[in-house]
Formats: sequence, C-alpha cells, structure tokens
Amino acid sequence: MGTIDRDVPEFMDAVVNYAPKDYRFSHEVGVPKKPESGILVKVTGCGICASDVKCYEGAGRYWGDSVNEKWVQAPIIPGHEFVGEVADISEKDSDRLGINIGDQVTSEQIVACNNCLYCKKGKRWLCQEHDIYGFRKAVPGAFSQYMVFPEKARNYKIAKSVEPKHAAYTEPLACAIHGVGRGRVEMGDTVVVSGSGAIGLGMLTALKVENRASRIIALDCSDERLEIARNCGADILINPLKENVVDSVKNICGGYGCDVYLEAAGNPASVIQGIQMTKKGGRFVEFGVFKDKTELDWSLIGDTKELEIFGGHLGGDDGYQKAIKWLESGLIPVEQIVTDEIALKDFRRGVDVADKGSHGQASSIKVVLTP
Repeated sequence: MGTIDRDVPEFMDAVVNYAPKDYRFSHEVGVPKKPESGILVKVTGCGICASDVKCYEGAGRYWGDSVNEKWVQAPIIPGHEFVGEVADISEKDSDRLGINIGDQVTSEQIVACNNCLYCKKGKRWLCQEHDIYGFRKAVPGAFSQYMVFPEKARNYKIAKSVEPKHAAYTEPLACAIHGVGRGRVEMGDTVVVSGSGAIGLGMLTALKVENRASRIIALDCSDERLEIARNCGADILINPLKENVVDSVKNICGGYGCDVYLEAAGNPASVIQGIQMTKKGGRFVEFGVFKDKTELDWSLIGDTKELEIFGGHLGGDDGYQKAIKWLESGLIPVEQIVTDEIALKDFRRGVDVADKGSHGQASSIKVVLTP
C-alpha cells in the first residue's frame, strides 16, 4: 500500500557537484519533494562509476570541449548506481507499479522521454531527449540520503535478501549484460574480455551464466583482479604487463584470433590490441569510458579484416531484469566485486579509491557510498 514514512526529515546529507573537483558535502540539502506521480526513496547505497570519477576530474565528455557539448547540469547531486527503500508512494502508483513502502528498489539510470524515434522503436536506452540520474537537473542522483524516481522512470524491486551494497551493483551488471548481447556471442566462440573491473567482471559472469562461449579469456594488468575474473567465469587469464597479449590470444586461437572482443577497460591500448587480436570477420564491442583519445589504423577494420564494430550503451532492454534475477539467485560472486563500502561524508576518499582501483594502484573494484 502507498503511504508516507513520517520520519522523512526536512534536510538531508548530500554531495553536490558545482564544478570539476568542486564537489561539496552538506548536512543541509533539502529533501526532494515527491511529485504527484513518483516515488521518494531513502538511499541505502550508491556505487561510484568510472563516469563519476571522470566527471569529477573535468572530462570534456561531461563538461564540454571542442567536440562535446556540456552534458552535466551543475549544481547537481551525482550518483546513478543506486539502491534504496521506498519512503513515500501514492496508493495509485503503488497499485500501478506493484511497489510498496519499505520495498528495496532501483531505477534504470536513464529516464527516457517515451516519444522520440528511439523510444518508439523500443530502444529507450538511446532516447534522444533523455535524462540520466546525477547529471541532469530533472533527476538528481543518489550521493544523498533521499532521491526521487519521477513518473517516467522505469523501476524495479530487489529482494531484501540482497544486501544494499550488493544491490547497488545492479546497474553495472545490467550494462555488462547488454554489452555481451551486443557481441552476438555464439556457441563455439572464443571471447576476450579486456578489463576486469565492475563491467568486465559482469561480462564474464554473463558469458558464464548464459553459457554463451566455448572459451573465455580475461585480460587485466592486475593479477589480483584476474583471480576474481577466474571466479566470474574466465577460462584463461592474461596480464598484458607480463606477455604480448596479441600473440598469446592468436596462439590460443590457432593463429586466427578471437571471435569476439569486449572492451571494458576504457584504455586506448586496449582498443588497439583488441583490433589486432580479433580474427577476420570478428566482432568488437566498445563499452569502456575513456579519458584519452584513441588513434588506430582503421584499414585493419575494413580493408584487412572486415570487422564488425559495435558500441554498447547503458543497460539495454532486459539487462536490469537479468541482473536482479542473478543477484537474487546468488549466481554472482558480488562479494568479490563490491570491495569497498565508504560513508557518504567521505566521498572524496571514495572517488580516490575508485580512481586508483581503475588504474591498478589499489585492490578496489566497486566502491559503494552509504549515507
């Protein structure tokens, strides 16, 4: 039933993004008001994404540069990998959505318009006029104690048997599942996953759970991460700092190369080696988030190899449903992926830990902030 949690305060703790590296923690941010149709959620955990780190650092992809228009609408509360408990929902919305006070819930990171060309084709994750939590004024994020899921949001319940810090992994896992789907992996394929961070480990898990490949190779510069990759489904582990990965993969594949290369490292070197090691007629999927530009010989893609190149964006059509099902079923070694739980007030340390982890300077993989 819909009702109101009478304990909702007037003010809350939150982090507000004002500008690159100007993120401020405050005890006196107003708790958002639930619209007539929408859900007020008490946040219980929010992961720090690579995009959050790059936005904090001032990447042009978010703040604008010679190529990109400014995307982030500061001041704004960041955070799009979240989970929480329903604090306020109307009876009408409760009946419509099947969601009640106290339920553990999450929401797709994109809030689509439902009217554009892409939405009408059923591809809401490509919506032309969309908002994304934590970047756009209309949808403040979850580096806070409370947030609102607006009327157009697509929401999901998660069983309370899943700890909040683990449930916060739903969004990255949904993205990983969508990325694997973009590769059109077939039985008998050899698949390389480059990068054993939160997305890459999710891709390995998806390949294993759905039995989509005959041989799975994980690449990462951290031996510690590679051992976790083994637990997520990798058959072969390769550290690019210790051997020539292109030669190694080609040797494993009889001199031809891999059938599918899933790029989840967001590193120019990973892109170049991926194009080099993918066999003729193979498939390359880009899902990484980049800070630096990548230069490569495009003739390898067309004139030499006739590769199929695919991009991957957000959680796709059914990524969230699968991710939640797998988390609830215990199919994911999520306790090895969510490595750090840090208090919201210490968000700067959280960003630093997440950044160092992504560069192999720390053992962290997924950092979750808790209010």
